[in-house]
Amino acid sequence: MRKILITGGAGFIGSHVVRLFVNKYPDYHIFNLDKLTYAGNLFNLKDIEHKPNYHFIKADIVDGELMQQLFETHKFDSVIHLAAESHVDRSISNPMEFVMTNIIGTVNLLNAARHHWQQDYKGKLFYHVSTDEVYGSLGDTGLFTETTAYDPHSPYSASKASSDHLVRSYHDTFGLPVIISNCSNNYGPNQFPEKLIPLFINNIRHNKPLPVYGKGENVRDWLYVVDHAQAIDVIFHEGKIRETYNIGGHNEWKNIDLIKVICKVMDEKLGRPQGKSEQLITFVKDRAGHDLRYAIDSGKLQRELGWIPSLQFEQGIRLTVDWYLQNQTWLDEVTSGNYLKYYEEQYDKR
Repeated sequence: MRKILITGGAGFIGSHVVRLFVNKYPDYHIFNLDKLTYAGNLFNLKDIEHKPNYHFIKADIVDGELMQQLFETHKFDSVIHLAAESHVDRSISNPMEFVMTNIIGTVNLLNAARHHWQQDYKGKLFYHVSTDEVYGSLGDTGLFTETTAYDPHSPYSASKASSDHLVRSYHDTFGLPVIISNCSNNYGPNQFPEKLIPLFINNIRHNKPLPVYGKGENVRDWLYVVDHAQAIDVIFHEGKIRETYNIGGHNEWKNIDLIKVICKVMDEKLGRPQGKSEQLITFVKDRAGHDLRYAIDSGKLQRELGWIPSLQFEQGIRLTVDWYLQNQTWLDEVTSGNYLKYYEEQYDKR
């Protein structure tokens, strides 16, 4: 009977991973550890909160002593580490918070795993979930592969790159069994609406401006979050120790083109004249150090482990819009209070 610690499990991606593992593997004990910052929301998991194999722990991975205590108490045999500060704009405003959570927090977990597994690594795994942003920026052509050199350009991506290197070093130095995956941009239900897609869905709903950095020329590869969770499941169970797997959706979009798709779908869903929502697009000063293009080559994951994304963007965005429109109470709750103050600070710059 496995005892799996999933960090950041109340967040966007983490909640989908927790739900998948709790429902798919009733014989596993799933421990969801989350600090419950602005982006962590237990409402994301109301449908499974009473399952007998689900356990929630409110804790901060920056507390190294507490991480040691939790490993001692619960005897985790595996870690799926998703807990992270993840928004680039916030990393520009407060780099130290990202250093503490993404670097120090990761080391605390590595130390706890190493100490309590005591080199008895049979059946043990430390799976670190990372981002394609560690690779830097691409030009008009090319794809990130698992051997692409790291070239992070923001405090966020630099902190994730640092944590990736540390995870690998604990394998090379101490023999800790580790796997890393680097994923492209995710979208779908339960995403905190400071990220582009839920932000724009919410703003269109309220007829608010749609703030677009620069000219909207930046390109991202988009993956439906449920597909990411399924990839994590496959990698956790079938991936090779010390390997890295890139996860991507093969869905490259310029921001401005993606925004126009969202506008079109929202006009349709809300019964508005086509083109109405596009009138809300407002170009704002570009983000400092804004990478031009990300694109993932997930061929290794497909060839070796057989994973492929199930949805293309046009399908996924309709499912996503439907979810947010059907869960407006959730959206209203997470967009109140401190978030609105932060939103004004970030986007009221002309």
